[in-house]
Amino acid sequence: MKIILLHGLYMHGIAMIPLEKRLTDGGHTVLNISYNTVMPNLNALFGEIDTFIDGVETAIVGHSMGGVITRAYLENESEMSKYVKTVITLGTPHKGSKVAAFFKEIGISDFMFQESSRFLLPDHEPTWPEGSTLYSIAGDMRIGPATVLVRSEESDGTVLVDETKIDGMASHEVFPLTHTALILAKRVADRIIEILA
Repeated sequence: MKIILLHGLYMHGIAMIPLEKRLTDGGHTVLNISYNTVMPNLNALFGEIDTFIDGVETAIVGHSMGGVITRAYLENESEMSKYVKTVITLGTPHKGSKVAAFFKEIGISDFMFQESSRFLLPDHEPTWPEGSTLYSIAGDMRIGPATVLVRSEESDGTVLVDETKIDGMASHEVFPLTHTALILAKRVADRIIEILA
């Protein structure tokens, strides 16, 4: 199967290489995209996705903001987006990020997040678009900024578990992992391969 990997905020495709290797070892054809997360060029990014899909059923695995970018791609409704039947998100703040909201409150979100603010701080609670099945995977090992900034809620240290839920998802699973460990853990890769099978 064709699979697209989209990394999260402040990351690079290098972070997705261990997952990419596990998927290619499993016989999948993988496009691991690097993109500017604070100033994403959506036209170029969506064009790269469309070119890779090329009329063949494709799955997208998005970590953190990569999952929100995936939803934006599907909502854009290009001719190729209808071939995306399966989406798996890892620690994606579908409802927006309370950590990002904290930085907005103290007046530094424009500096920190730039154009990505619109993905991290949506003006309404979104729903998952029809046409593709969403499997949302979260972590609940609280090591990271959310542990200090949003103490009372379950999180993976960066994204709250509740933020990884969205109306329209097919399933929601929680692993005892941190935000970054979601893309590195073998057990998550095994679960992704199981879903894709």
